[in-house]
Amino acid sequence: MKGRVEALRRSLLQYQRTTFLLASGLSTAGSFAGLTAKGWILMDGSGNALILAIHFAALALPSLLVSGAAGVATDRLGSETVLVRAQWALFGAGLLGAIAIPLTHGGLQMGLLLLSTLLVGVASAYELTSRNKYCALLVDQPQQLAPYLASFSVVFNVGKLVGPPLGGWLLALTGPSTALALDAMSYLLPIATILWLVAPHRSAEQLSGEQLSGDPLSATLRLEEHAATPADASLLAAWQSCGGVLRHVLRYTALACLVIFFHPGLAPLMARRVLDSSPQALGTFTSVLAAGSICGGLILRRYSRRICTRPGLLLGVCTVVTGAAQLGMASSTAMAVGLAMTFLIGAGTACLLAGVNLITQVGAAQRIRGRMAGMGQIAFLGGGGISGLIAAGLSLSWGLEATFTVMGSLGLALGILELVRRGGLVLKPA
Repeated sequence: MKGRVEALRRSLLQYQRTTFLLASGLSTAGSFAGLTAKGWILMDGSGNALILAIHFAALALPSLLVSGAAGVATDRLGSETVLVRAQWALFGAGLLGAIAIPLTHGGLQMGLLLLSTLLVGVASAYELTSRNKYCALLVDQPQQLAPYLASFSVVFNVGKLVGPPLGGWLLALTGPSTALALDAMSYLLPIATILWLVAPHRSAEQLSGEQLSGDPLSATLRLEEHAATPADASLLAAWQSCGGVLRHVLRYTALACLVIFFHPGLAPLMARRVLDSSPQALGTFTSVLAAGSICGGLILRRYSRRICTRPGLLLGVCTVVTGAAQLGMASSTAMAVGLAMTFLIGAGTACLLAGVNLITQVGAAQRIRGRMAGMGQIAFLGGGGISGLIAAGLSLSWGLEATFTVMGSLGLALGILELVRRGGLVLKPA
């Protein structure tokens, strides 16, 4: 028996990148299933749409607030350490939601479910940031990193596509408590994979100089080996040392997301315009967005090695596609046109966000990749969050068509300007 187990382990090590990718994908699907289940429970128990808005905010806002700290912790403590701790925190947060169902009721139950989602949001910021850096330890050659990172965009969007209906089926077949318990258990898959099934190149990871372990002589030797390692492990140090190209990428991402990344917050309103106001219409709209995101991720993965070194071209094209799709949605009320534009919006924004993640990891030195991942999340979550508020205000004042026209025009102009001015920008991989 032990021989068979060891043989299986060796086989999995041979395909360790695929093993970790699949475990992360199953965990992502479980996460979306759990969020869907909690959203339904909150809506069914309260009948208040504001509770759903608070639920979404509890998930999204922590990433904006703690991504910087997550990046600093990843570079100081090591990506594997932070990743495992984050997965355990996700498991605990999911379990809190599961036990809240049978043990509490009413306002206390809703409060615990919201607290569970808030803790998931905090832990997810650490998980995403540390996982980006950890991926570099699983590849054997530097050129394998770009397509491997791009694969996570595809896996994430597949999880976003299958997770919500899975959550609905689990609710119907097993009940809310069991559905949330199964969601929590899904976080154990990446933990088991990291601890037992993969063999990362730990010696390749560079930590911040402040956290070099071992005796003083060993620390001195490591600092001499990585002379560029900054003594200060702050976000500012990473920003100053990452180079002008990556600083431009982060600034442009924040500005582009401010203009074009408003559809997560307005999804119900957009679904009502394209289809109708039924829950099925929202599900269809979300599925079309996810399908576009998956296709965009597949294209990005196929050409990742080439386009990650052309940041101006990649980001400019993504912004142009999304801005043009928003203008197309404003120009026609036909369902087929609206769904086609929805697909393009999903593809354009997915490539933009995944592309930023890819560029900042491939182009940054290993010692600052955790902080670069954190700053990337701040750029697109901060810009996207404000974009949703702006778009909501415009839609209330001028209507949704005018909002698409204004925001789409700005996005199209911004993307064209980026292509004209920096389309030839070249990034040298670290």
